Amino acid sequence: MYFLIVIAIIAVIAVMLYNGLVKSRQMAEEAWSGIDVQLKRRSDLIPNLIETVKGYAAHEKSTLDEVIARRNQAQAVPAGDVAARGQAEGLLGQALGRVIALSEAYPDLKANDNFAQLQTSLETIEADLQMARRYYNGASRDLNTKVESFPSNLIARQFGFEKRAYFEIANEADRQVPQVKF
Repeated sequence: MYFLIVIAIIAVIAVMLYNGLVKSRQMAEEAWSGIDVQLKRRSDLIPNLIETVKGYAAHEKSTLDEVIARRNQAQAVPAGDVAARGQAEGLLGQALGRVIALSEAYPDLKANDNFAQLQTSLETIEADLQMARRYYNGASRDLNTKVESFPSNLIARQFGFEKRAYFEIANEADRQVPQVKF
């Protein structure tokens, strides 16, 4: 009789651990979907931004071509490859930064209403993307903790749950603390 009670308790614990792992995996997938939406919004904004800049800075063709090439590379990364997508999007972000910096060299571009709206939209998307990254990394951390912690790691191994990669900054220069000199 006690044996059956012990088996029932173990079964209930195993089901609870399994359900917790499923919930964490679903949260990580939902979080990745949020990042994907923001990346798509940014990607959709790029052609309009490039066309606006082309009219004012036509001889900056190499910078504009680089943004388009980086956008295409980012879109070509397979959906589940978080690390490669993070690296590709980081390179795209650097190229976009150079396009935005062009506005300093072209006062007419900086004064253009369409450019200003696109720049504001890009800033909003970048802020939303940063929030989505934090949410995804938190959901991934929770899943990874369950996949590695005892006793849920026993269930995770048995049912094929795996750790998730974090969506991180790929460029080491972006991690540097800025130097402020007076």
